[in-house]
Amino acid sequence: MSKITDPIADFLTRVRNAQSAKQRVVDIPASNIKKEMTKILKDKGYILNYKFEDDVNYQGSIKIALKYHPETKQPAIKSIKRISKPGLRQYCDSDNIPRVLNGLGVAIISTSRGVISDKEARDLNIGGEVLCYVY
Repeated sequence: MSKITDPIADFLTRVRNAQSAKQRVVDIPASNIKKEMTKILKDKGYILNYKFEDDVNYQGSIKIALKYHPETKQPAIKSIKRISKPGLRQYCDSDNIPRVLNGLGVAIISTSRGVISDKEARDLNIGGEVLCYVY
Protein backbone atom coordinates (compact mmCIF):
# COMPACT_ATOMS: atom_id res chain seq x y z
CA MET A 1 0.00 0.00 0.00
CA SER A 2 1.39 3.39 -1.00
CA LYS A 3 1.44 6.37 1.33
CA ILE A 4 -0.70 9.26 0.09
CA THR A 5 1.28 12.50 0.25
CA ASP A 6 -1.76 14.79 -0.05
CA PRO A 7 -4.83 13.24 1.61
CA ILE A 8 -7.06 16.27 0.88
CA ALA A 9 -6.30 16.08 -2.85
CA ASP A 10 -7.06 12.34 -2.66
CA PHE A 11 -10.42 13.13 -1.00
CA LEU A 12 -11.33 15.65 -3.72
CA THR A 13 -10.18 13.32 -6.52
CA ARG A 14 -12.24 10.41 -5.18
CA VAL A 15 -15.37 12.60 -5.12
CA ARG A 16 -14.61 13.95 -8.62
CA ASN A 17 -13.98 10.45 -10.06
CA ALA A 18 -17.09 8.96 -8.43
CA GLN A 19 -19.23 11.74 -9.93
CA SER A 20 -17.79 11.32 -13.42
CA ALA A 21 -18.52 7.58 -13.14
CA LYS A 22 -22.10 8.46 -12.00
CA GLN A 23 -21.70 6.50 -8.75
CA ARG A 24 -24.20 7.02 -5.94
CA VAL A 25 -21.82 6.44 -2.99
CA VAL A 26 -18.07 7.00 -2.58
CA ASP A 27 -15.94 5.51 0.21
CA ILE A 28 -13.02 7.61 1.49
CA PRO A 29 -10.47 6.91 4.27
CA ALA A 30 -11.32 9.18 7.20
CA SER A 31 -9.39 11.91 8.98
CA ASN A 32 -10.62 14.78 11.13
CA ILE A 33 -10.04 17.40 8.41
CA LYS A 34 -11.88 15.27 5.79
CA LYS A 35 -14.80 14.81 8.22
CA GLU A 36 -15.08 18.59 8.64
CA MET A 37 -14.87 19.13 4.86
CA THR A 38 -17.64 16.54 4.39
CA LYS A 39 -19.86 18.35 6.91
CA ILE A 40 -19.38 21.64 5.01
CA LEU A 41 -20.24 19.95 1.67
CA LYS A 42 -23.46 18.60 3.27
CA ASP A 43 -24.36 21.97 4.88
CA LYS A 44 -23.93 23.78 1.55
CA GLY A 45 -26.03 21.18 -0.33
CA TYR A 46 -23.32 19.66 -2.53
CA ILE A 47 -23.84 16.09 -1.26
CA LEU A 48 -26.98 14.21 -0.18
CA ASN A 49 -25.65 12.64 3.00
CA TYR A 50 -22.63 11.11 4.70
CA LYS A 51 -21.82 8.48 7.29
CA PHE A 52 -18.67 8.10 9.39
CA GLU A 53 -17.75 4.45 9.92
CA ASP A 54 -15.13 4.06 12.64
CA ASP A 55 -15.35 0.26 12.86
CA VAL A 56 -13.94 -0.46 9.37
CA ASN A 57 -10.26 -0.16 10.30
CA TYR A 58 -8.14 1.85 12.72
CA GLN A 59 -8.48 4.95 10.55
CA GLY A 60 -12.20 4.60 9.79
CA SER A 61 -13.92 5.69 6.60
CA ILE A 62 -16.41 8.22 5.27
CA LYS A 63 -19.29 7.08 3.05
CA ILE A 64 -20.60 10.00 0.99
CA ALA A 65 -23.90 9.83 -0.92
CA LEU A 66 -23.41 12.03 -3.98
CA LYS A 67 -26.12 14.40 -5.22
CA TYR A 68 -27.43 14.56 -8.80
CA HIS A 69 -30.17 16.62 -10.47
CA PRO A 70 -33.36 14.48 -10.62
CA GLU A 71 -34.14 15.12 -14.33
CA THR A 72 -30.83 15.95 -16.02
CA LYS A 73 -28.71 13.62 -13.82
CA GLN A 74 -26.03 16.34 -13.65
CA PRO A 75 -23.85 16.19 -10.51
CA ALA A 76 -24.44 18.91 -7.87
CA ILE A 77 -20.70 19.63 -7.76
CA LYS A 78 -19.67 21.25 -11.07
CA SER A 79 -16.06 21.71 -9.99
CA ILE A 80 -14.03 20.79 -6.92
CA LYS A 81 -10.51 22.17 -7.00
CA ARG A 82 -7.54 21.96 -4.60
CA ILE A 83 -6.02 25.39 -3.96
CA SER A 84 -3.36 25.05 -1.25
CA LYS A 85 -0.97 22.21 -2.11
CA PRO A 86 1.79 20.69 0.06
CA GLY A 87 4.43 22.27 -2.20
CA LEU A 88 2.75 25.68 -2.32
CA ARG A 89 0.51 26.60 0.60
CA GLN A 90 -2.07 29.33 -0.05
CA TYR A 91 -3.07 31.48 2.90
CA CYS A 92 -5.46 34.41 3.13
CA ASP A 93 -5.99 36.96 5.87
CA SER A 94 -9.43 38.04 7.05
CA ASP A 95 -9.54 40.92 4.54
CA ASN A 96 -8.71 38.81 1.46
CA ILE A 97 -10.94 35.75 1.84
CA PRO A 98 -11.67 34.56 -1.72
CA ARG A 99 -15.17 34.67 -3.23
CA VAL A 100 -15.90 31.62 -5.40
CA LEU A 101 -18.09 32.44 -8.42
CA ASN A 102 -18.98 35.77 -6.81
CA GLY A 103 -20.46 34.02 -3.77
CA LEU A 104 -22.27 31.17 -5.57
CA GLY A 105 -19.52 28.67 -4.75
CA VAL A 106 -17.79 27.92 -1.47
CA ALA A 107 -14.14 28.07 -0.40
CA ILE A 108 -13.21 25.66 2.39
CA ILE A 109 -10.66 27.25 4.73
CA SER A 110 -8.61 25.72 7.54
CA THR A 111 -8.42 28.28 10.34
CA SER A 112 -7.41 28.45 13.99
CA ARG A 113 -11.10 27.79 14.77
CA GLY A 114 -11.17 24.62 12.65
CA VAL A 115 -12.20 23.92 9.06
CA ILE A 116 -14.93 26.36 8.01
CA SER A 117 -16.49 27.86 4.87
CA ASP A 118 -15.46 31.22 3.43
CA LYS A 119 -18.71 32.85 4.63
CA GLU A 120 -18.14 31.72 8.23
CA ALA A 121 -14.52 32.95 8.06
CA ARG A 122 -15.78 36.38 6.93
CA ASP A 123 -18.34 36.46 9.76
CA LEU A 124 -15.70 35.47 12.36
CA ASN A 125 -13.18 37.86 10.73
CA ILE A 126 -10.37 35.27 10.60
CA GLY A 127 -8.12 34.01 7.80
CA GLY A 128 -6.35 30.73 7.23
CA GLU A 129 -5.23 28.20 4.63
CA VAL A 130 -7.50 27.97 1.58
CA LEU A 131 -7.99 24.22 1.09
CA CYS A 132 -10.32 24.06 -1.91
CA TYR A 133 -13.02 25.69 -4.04
CA VAL A 134 -16.34 23.95 -4.66
CA TYR A 135 -19.09 25.07 -7.04
